[in-house]
Amino acid sequence: MRRRMLRISMTVVALLLLITSTAQAQADKVEASLDAATRSQVIENVLKRVGELYVFPEVAKEMEKAITARVEKKEYDSVTSSLALAQKLTADLQAVSHDKHLRVVFSEKPLPERDDPRRRDPEEMRRQGARNNYGFYKVEVLPGNVGYLDLRQFYRAEMAAEKATAAMNFLADTDALIIDLRKNGGGSADMVAFLASYLLGPEPVLINTAYFRPENRTFETWTLKEVPGKRYTGKSVYVLTSSYTFSAAEEFAYDMKTQKRATIVGETTGGGANPNTFVRINDHFMLSVPIGRAINPITKTNWEGVGVKPDVEVSEQLALKSAHLLALKKISETSTDEERKTALKKVIEAVEK
Repeated sequence: MRRRMLRISMTVVALLLLITSTAQAQADKVEASLDAATRSQVIENVLKRVGELYVFPEVAKEMEKAITARVEKKEYDSVTSSLALAQKLTADLQAVSHDKHLRVVFSEKPLPERDDPRRRDPEEMRRQGARNNYGFYKVEVLPGNVGYLDLRQFYRAEMAAEKATAAMNFLADTDALIIDLRKNGGGSADMVAFLASYLLGPEPVLINTAYFRPENRTFETWTLKEVPGKRYTGKSVYVLTSSYTFSAAEEFAYDMKTQKRATIVGETTGGGANPNTFVRINDHFMLSVPIGRAINPITKTNWEGVGVKPDVEVSEQLALKSAHLLALKKISETSTDEERKTALKKVIEAVEK
């Protein structure tokens, strides 16, 4: 019996090794296919699309000059790996633009023959969103009646509004709210506006303006006059950030900070303010290129390259405890109920320990 099990185990191991080696061989085949002609074509097409689409035309010209100079110096001639070429082009483009949304991406799988090759069927996007609970990772009430929302992605409002409404209604009667964006890499601007609408009251507020070069148009983002359920106004809000917090998640933090609606606690965010799209370069390369720029109505600028700086700077690991303590102390300071203040004192002491 034991020998039979051993033979089965060895067969499984051999099968796994075969699958792994086959997959590696296929990947190596794609990698090895980067000849000089393909390399030149990728570089040429990347520069062409950057010149056509990048939100700052003058910066696009500077990038073209820099990459062309590197080509003339034969810096790319020794690059025979597709992945290495994508990484080098990304680094060289960002060295000029300092734009973290601008990058060249290599795909082992052949890309669809269209621009925006990452675009998926709406139903598949809904299924994927549902599997991720549309970014709503955790909703709970912390000791001292402090609400906590851990949001990992801003899905489009048409998909995630129901989850957002359920979360905000659950948290409506807490005395303060912590919104955790430390593991949020971004998403959709309309979901930023939807969530912000719960915090800023019924009068619509202009929270962001975005200029898009391809259309040569400016689009405004306003909060909503009406939201399902209760609004969360008149109470303190804290937004947690980390260096991972990026793009739309940064916009939410920036909007709440400039509107003086929330205290930002944690680390300076990643610094990506320019909305991007993906364009196809060839069968295995695509380009993430920023086609727009955010313009905050209050600062007249954005967080590109500098990130959103926290009001209370602490490490990512200490951000939640720090915000919880800030919320508890604020609730205690504003409370006129002595029994409540005594109970809060005990909670504060427990959290501090």
